[in-house]
Amino acid sequence: MNEAEEVLDVHFRIERKAMIRMFTIALALGALVSAPAIAQTPPSTTKSDSPPPAAAPAPVPAAPAASAPAATGDPMEGLAAYYSNRLNGRRTASGQVFDQNALTGAHPTLPFGTKVKVTNTKNNRTVVVRINDRGPTQPGRVIDLSRAAAGKLAMLRAGLVPVKLEVVAEAPARKAKK
Repeated sequence: MNEAEEVLDVHFRIERKAMIRMFTIALALGALVSAPAIAQTPPSTTKSDSPPPAAAPAPVPAAPAASAPAATGDPMEGLAAYYSNRLNGRRTASGQVFDQNALTGAHPTLPFGTKVKVTNTKNNRTVVVRINDRGPTQPGRVIDLSRAAAGKLAMLRAGLVPVKLEVVAEAPARKAKK
């Protein structure tokens, strides 16, 4: 066999392997696509021996959303995270400028100005923060904290920790506009 024939033989083997792989993949995909359709087709029955139609399965309830405590002292539990450094200096939902060195937090429903005692349930460290923003929006999270508050709870390395919230002071009453 000369050199040109060897090169052609190598190319033929490579192409043959590629074709076998593609054929195998196509077969596997075909089996995957048709399997659910085959599994879902009901067996044929006559009207006399068919059972009454079954009720649709009940929907699975979603995880309960964290709700705001009804009054001072009512506890709430969930996960806490802390703000990224890049948000420092931006405006919060309350209109205040976010300061990562202040003891502040974001809660979805508590009024701005509410003071909340946050307890890291892994190490029992606590910090009192003032709510000045809205969030978090992720399921299971109950509060987002400033970097300073996260440092007091020793959660900077973990980033996400289980916490217990307790309202310690209601938001001050807003002055009526004249």
